[in-house]
Amino acid sequence: MGNIFLFSLLAFVASAISGFVLIPMIMNFCKRKKLYDIPNERKVHHNAIPRLGGISFMPSMMLAFILALLVMGRMTGRETIHVSLWWICFLVSLMMIYAVGIIDDLVGLTAGTKFFVQIVAAALLPISGLYINHLYNFLGFADLPFWAGAALTIFMIVYIDNAINLIDGIDGLAAGLSFLALGGFLACFVHYNLITFCVLISGLMGVLVPYLYFNICGNPEKNTKIFMGDSGSLTLGFILSTLFVKLAMSPPHSSYIRREGLTLAITMLVVPMFDVARVVIVRYLHHRPLFAADKNHIHHKLLRMDLSQHQTLFAILLTAIFFGILNIILVFVFDQSLTTVLILDTVLYIAFNYIIDFFIRQKGRKAFE
Repeated sequence: MGNIFLFSLLAFVASAISGFVLIPMIMNFCKRKKLYDIPNERKVHHNAIPRLGGISFMPSMMLAFILALLVMGRMTGRETIHVSLWWICFLVSLMMIYAVGIIDDLVGLTAGTKFFVQIVAAALLPISGLYINHLYNFLGFADLPFWAGAALTIFMIVYIDNAINLIDGIDGLAAGLSFLALGGFLACFVHYNLITFCVLISGLMGVLVPYLYFNICGNPEKNTKIFMGDSGSLTLGFILSTLFVKLAMSPPHSSYIRREGLTLAITMLVVPMFDVARVVIVRYLHHRPLFAADKNHIHHKLLRMDLSQHQTLFAILLTAIFFGILNIILVFVFDQSLTTVLILDTVLYIAFNYIIDFFIRQKGRKAFE
C-alpha cells in the first residue's frame, strides 16, 4: 500500500510540474497563431481565450506515468514492464481521441467524423478483452454475453466521452468534475491494489491542477487564461470512460464478483451522465433536434438564476460530492442494489432540476431555452 501512495504522489507532482511548464508555452503559441475560442451567443465568456490547454494533458500524464514506472522498477527490482493487449489498445484508442481533439481545435471537424472515431476507438477495448461483463442484477440482469457487453461498453465510452465534452461550458467545470471523479477512481483502485491504474490516474490529476489554476484564476487581458478545448475534454472523457469500464468489469476467471463496481463507476460520473440524459429528454419533449447545441445544461440553468460562474461551479461540484457520499452510504452501509441506488439518484436529480426551474421562473425567465 505504501508503494502505491509513493509512486502515485511521484506521478502527481511530476505531471503538475510539467503542466505549469507546458501551459504557459501553449498560451504563448496560441497568441502568436491567434488560436482563440471566440465568444458567441451560446458561450458565457466575453473575451477571446486560447483554447488548446488540453494539449498539455497527454504529454504531462504520460511523462509522469513513465517516470513513476521507471522508479518503481528500480525500487522493486523488476526492470521489465509487461504490457497487456488491452493496455496497447487503450493507448492506441487514446491517441486517436487526442489527435481528433487537436485537429478539431485547430481546423474543426464535423460531429459525424468525431463520433465515428469515438466508436472505432471505443471498439478496440472490448476486442482487447476489456468490457462490461456483468450488470450485478440491475433490473434482473447479471452475466452478459460478449456481444451484449461489447455493445454496452462502446455505448458507455462514447456517451461518457461526449458528456464530459458537453459539460465543459464554464471555467473549471469539466476539469473540476473530472478531478473529483479521478479521485474517486483512485480510491477504488488503491483498494483493489491496481498500482498501474493509480499511477496513470495520479498523472492525469496532476496536470489538472495547473490547468485549473490558469483556467479559473487566469486573466484574459494578460494572456494568462486558457480553455482545454476538445483536445482536453475528449481526452478526459475517454480516460474516465475507460476507468468506468475497468471498475465496472467483474474480474474474469475469478469467483469474486465486484458487486459494487458498476454502482461506484456510475457514482463517479453521475452529474455529467445525468445532465446529458436530461438535456436529450427535454429536447425530445420540446420537439427540438436531439443533437443540436443549446443553453440548457445544468450550468446554463444555474447561471439563469443569477449565480456567478464561480458560484455555479461550486454548486455543481457540491452536487457531485453529495451524490458520491450518498451512494457510498447506500452501498456500504445499507447494502442497497444498483437498481435502488439509480432510482433514488434519478429522483433526486429530477427534484434538484425542478427546484432550479422554480427559482428561474421566479425571476421571470424561461426554464428551457
